[in-house]
Amino acid sequence: MKIGNYETKGNIFLAPMAGINDFPFRLMCHRYGAVLTYTEMINAKALCYGDENTWKMMQVHPDEGDVAIQIFGNEPEFIAEAVRKIEQLSRFVLIDINMGCPAPKVVKNGDGSALMKKPELAQKIVETAKQNTILPVTVKFRKGWDSTQVNALEFAKQMQEAGADAVTVHGRTREEFYSGVADWNIVKEIKKALYIPVIGNGDIKDQETFEERVKLSSVDAVMIGRGAQGNPFLFNSLVRNGPKKENVPFQEIYDIVKEHYELEAEYKGIDKAVREMRKHIGWYIKGLPMAAKVRNEINQTTDIQTAQKLLTEYFEHLT
Repeated sequence: MKIGNYETKGNIFLAPMAGINDFPFRLMCHRYGAVLTYTEMINAKALCYGDENTWKMMQVHPDEGDVAIQIFGNEPEFIAEAVRKIEQLSRFVLIDINMGCPAPKVVKNGDGSALMKKPELAQKIVETAKQNTILPVTVKFRKGWDSTQVNALEFAKQMQEAGADAVTVHGRTREEFYSGVADWNIVKEIKKALYIPVIGNGDIKDQETFEERVKLSSVDAVMIGRGAQGNPFLFNSLVRNGPKKENVPFQEIYDIVKEHYELEAEYKGIDKAVREMRKHIGWYIKGLPMAAKVRNEINQTTDIQTAQKLLTEYFEHLT
């Protein structure tokens, strides 16, 4: 599949997730088969101002394969400068613009899914981005703002008209956040109406849901978000017919958790790694025997050696 001047190596991607998609997590997913991964969403204005934390979020590991960057913002002049800076890095294969994030702190500033209520501004943002970079520019958005404002189909056409090289559609409204079930019929409608690639997103958690949604919508590719949390093995099962997580050996799960932890400590420092890894460990061991007990113990410690010792003892007991 071609997205602008970029040719993908497959059709199963890791979706951008705020506060999760740092390079250690992306690397784990790439290793297990995600052919394209996305950064967490980057504030375009902060990028332009040279914010240290923002630039750190844009780090890429040399072994993680193709990486796309997702940015957000509602001021075309900052989008223009941001995409120019991103292109100069020669680090990312495409630029995705977030117009779907439902978080209140994002929406209240007019960013994310708030842009679905201002399609003319959204078009201007895409047009401006396209005028300032040779990298492909894509847009990720939702079904609409709420049940009374379902405008994804028209919005998709407007993004295509503005020059977007592909769109990603999440089949929920902003009002729904992540509740209920994603509507892949809206994805299907958009796929039928557009000539640029359409990527579907929402509720893909195994082979069955993947096949069902692709068959229904005929999308060009899918993005997997929450289904990959603690489960990079999902990409292996979909791309390479590897085992589902429940059939992955405990030792293999331990090895990846241990490496993920070490990379986080190297990347963010020990104190932050201890805090950041709590959620990842909870996801990795979810569904395993006696997971609740060790998760609670790890959540209570602030010492990396204690946390790693608890993990080692837990997996030794399992194996």
